[in-house]
Amino acid sequence: MQVLERYQSQVIGIFRIVVGFLFACHGAASLFGVLGSKQAEAFVWPSWWAALIQMVGGALVAIGFGTRYAALLSSGSMAFAYFTVHQVDALLPVQNGGEKAALFCFAFLLIAFLGNGAWALGSSASFQQRQTAAVATE
Repeated sequence: MQVLERYQSQVIGIFRIVVGFLFACHGAASLFGVLGSKQAEAFVWPSWWAALIQMVGGALVAIGFGTRYAALLSSGSMAFAYFTVHQVDALLPVQNGGEKAALFCFAFLLIAFLGNGAWALGSSASFQQRQTAAVATE
């Protein structure tokens, strides 16, 4: 389906931006006690550190800088959250309230494998274009 493939990079970019933004908001809400969330106590394991990973990792993914590394770390943190916080209550995400953790885990795993898509700050395509332009002007 060539019609869908034509905009693949843009759709991946939009997906990356939206998922990163939502994750960063989730982390900021926990770090600062805003948006209806309870503030995590500073430097307490794992809640404060998870919120920090969420805010920083989500922001990096959203802007497209260090995307694959930030997405992989974010995915792992959500897998850790699912298995240590949610799965102890019940087996399935719908039973234990772990839907967000599971969805974020797999969304970030997908981003880690697919890469930036369009409109990324650290895009390898834009880096190659700058390098090509620099070589052409010499």
